[in-house]
Amino acid sequence: MDRVLRYFLTTGIRHGSVTVATPDGAVFVCGDGSGVPIKVRFVTRSAVRRVLLDPELTFGELYMDGEVRLEQGSIADLIAVLLEQPGAGTPQWARLQAALRSLARRVRQFNPRGRALRNVAHHYDLDGRLYALFLDADRQYSCAYFDKPGLSLEEAQLAKKRHIAAKLLLEQNHSILDIGSGWGGLARYLSDVSSCRVTGVTLSTEQLRYAHNRLSENPSPGVEFRLQDYRDVKGPFNRIVSVGMFEHVGVGHYDAFFRRCAELLTDDGVMLLHSIGRSEGPSSTSPWMEKYIFPGGYIPALSEVLPAIERAGLLVNDIEILRLHYAETLKMWRERFLARKEDAERLYDERFVRMWEFYLAAAEMSFRKQAMMNFQIQITKRQGVVPMTRHYIIEAEERMRLVESRFKEPKLQLAGE
Repeated sequence: MDRVLRYFLTTGIRHGSVTVATPDGAVFVCGDGSGVPIKVRFVTRSAVRRVLLDPELTFGELYMDGEVRLEQGSIADLIAVLLEQPGAGTPQWARLQAALRSLARRVRQFNPRGRALRNVAHHYDLDGRLYALFLDADRQYSCAYFDKPGLSLEEAQLAKKRHIAAKLLLEQNHSILDIGSGWGGLARYLSDVSSCRVTGVTLSTEQLRYAHNRLSENPSPGVEFRLQDYRDVKGPFNRIVSVGMFEHVGVGHYDAFFRRCAELLTDDGVMLLHSIGRSEGPSSTSPWMEKYIFPGGYIPALSEVLPAIERAGLLVNDIEILRLHYAETLKMWRERFLARKEDAERLYDERFVRMWEFYLAAAEMSFRKQAMMNFQIQITKRQGVVPMTRHYIIEAEERMRLVESRFKEPKLQLAGE
């Protein structure tokens, strides 16, 4: 097995500096010697066998279980090297597995109401103190917006909320639907800067509880949160916003999603969709990510999203691509999480911490080394609702900065939530 591992790794890793040690005492070097020196050790023979049979799934599992260890460098360093040269030297059977997973993706992404609720609970109903370890105080669990160099995570997440609000063209007394409202920070922001009425819907009981607790401690008039599927919401609304939720919809439900949004949106309404996306066309979800982090989740290509918008009778007014913004966001989350890893271990255990580290590292490097990005699509039902140029966005953001100075800083809750 060592010979097979050596062949595929030395063939596949052409750039970088990776030293591999096996349980039988073999040591070999992959790459051209460039970059950060990395040393990885396979602790057991079964680890070598499993990674050869199904590398996409088992590599992350082996790291979680301690059967693959980094003796020099970090798991983020190793993933960065691997993703710089995808596919090279991959065993033929692994390519066949990827093809079969792609064919079955619609089955795995079938998300009726009950299954959608269970999938959300898997990730978002974890102990709230875990998210407090690495998110900003407002718990924005989506791509931040670095509109100028040197921003902190808190500043970049505030800039994201401001940027979204500007694109919604808010007016006083508008009714807003926030689909996938999370811990409630965006809904509160939209209400604070515009005096609009905001309804946030989520499928996470933990997120809902936290959002309600924040309202109890610091009331925000006009804001309400519900445990409700977007398909069951009754409208109409002047504005619809959805941030970081569309990745959980599933390709087979895109038509239903946009048809429902069209039904809920007023004729002169504006919708803003913020989602992770693929720049290289449709694909399938990583089997490790699907099993351990986001069951039922899928990152769409624009070529899968735009036809569904068109079929719903909606108009695309603007598309903005945020390329490396999420890579920077994930780096900050990963560094914050690792700085508090002992706290995370007390909440769960070492295996969970390694799983979370692998997740954050793999996600970050998929944005740095591959073609992942975020998109913001501005949608209306008719022409003439949105100004002809983007100047209004800058002007609205400046007005919001003046309003933000009156906000109270959100309190970071670590325990007893």
